[in-house]
Amino acid sequence: MLRIIAIILTGIITSFYFFPFEFSFLPGANTKMIMAGVGLVVLGMNLAQKRMATIGRDFITLSVIAGLVSIAGLIAVSYNETNDYTYATYIVSMWVWLGGAYMAVSCMRWVHEKVTVKLVAHYLIGVCVAQCVIAFTMDQYVPLKQFVDSFVVGTGFMGKVEGRLYGIGAALDVAGMKFATILIIISYLCVAQKHKIGLTMMWCYIIALLIIVIIGNMIGRTTTVGATIAILLALYFTINNRGNESIKLFWKCLGIGLLIFIPLFVYLYNTNMVIHNNLQFAFEGFFSLWDKGEWKTTSNDKLMTMYVWPDNIKTWLIGDGYINNPNDSDPYFIGEIIKGYYKGTDVGYCRFIFYFGVVGLGLFMAYFMKATQICMRRFKEYRVLFLMFLAVNFIVWLKVATDIFFVFALFLCLDEEETQEDTMCKIAN
Repeated sequence: MLRIIAIILTGIITSFYFFPFEFSFLPGANTKMIMAGVGLVVLGMNLAQKRMATIGRDFITLSVIAGLVSIAGLIAVSYNETNDYTYATYIVSMWVWLGGAYMAVSCMRWVHEKVTVKLVAHYLIGVCVAQCVIAFTMDQYVPLKQFVDSFVVGTGFMGKVEGRLYGIGAALDVAGMKFATILIIISYLCVAQKHKIGLTMMWCYIIALLIIVIIGNMIGRTTTVGATIAILLALYFTINNRGNESIKLFWKCLGIGLLIFIPLFVYLYNTNMVIHNNLQFAFEGFFSLWDKGEWKTTSNDKLMTMYVWPDNIKTWLIGDGYINNPNDSDPYFIGEIIKGYYKGTDVGYCRFIFYFGVVGLGLFMAYFMKATQICMRRFKEYRVLFLMFLAVNFIVWLKVATDIFFVFALFLCLDEEETQEDTMCKIAN
């Protein structure tokens, strides 16, 4: 019983890291920052006690690249005389994510003694399913929504979003990107493992996948990116491993799962107006294809107007030093007043170029490629998985400006052999 409680508490702590939010009674500090503070203290204690907590060469290299990203942002901000330091302090963000990840992984280690890639994956799957269930239930059961709203601050990406489904710190495209990575993890665990997967575990994976695909899209339609890659990944391994029993079981369970979930949600679609509207939003493209014979969504139509590019060499090279809307934060800004973000674009690549130019964008891309390369080298069995994470990051930048380092950070905090030693990114040389 105590072990079950410990696992649940570790799941909650993992959610605090993966889906950070601000408490209404503690404004200004989100759960990720709090965990990072505690995590860095734990790291310091482990270093002082010489408990094998080390800082490897690759981790230092990653920090250097993050520092260069910050310098690119600082140059853009200084040269353009702006006050938007969003990415000029990115190295701090990296350390905060790693500190929070270290705390989450340390809790897993205290409960399970050993932490593997699969164990971290299972916690993330459980957390995402819980967030989807909570979001869906909140939308149907007002007392639960009122309870959550009583302690979660409404801060956009990390809090409450009126008119949309949201969990506890899970909202909009940021949550959608996280759901996307977890769908890829589920697919990989089902079809790419060498050992056979039991029927019970396979059903757990399939149910989790269907819940995240359906409800995750209601929260953030970026989830579709992960669903698409997950299916393509499954098809790839199916073609190349036709005799694999686990792959056959995956498709069989997925087919049965769809036969159960589709009629269920069709019934709910026709009997519950709230669910009806949420499904219309989540799968707007499919409804448009069915009704009009063409794939069409309001967000995609709006997105096509957001591909705005610089009109001068200076901006292309070092940017304008703005990624957020200067009308909201800079009292001295005298440019065109546009709603939304700077230049009215939410496209990741455009926003990064306008912020610190192609130089900063190139460094930022190199940072994620380095994180991917480190994980691929340390956990060779999961090389394709980490490569897919990188693909999600670069694909989502076609739509929004966010990043996926919060996922890499957890795996960077694992030891390659994963003994009982505590490590913070003991990145093998």
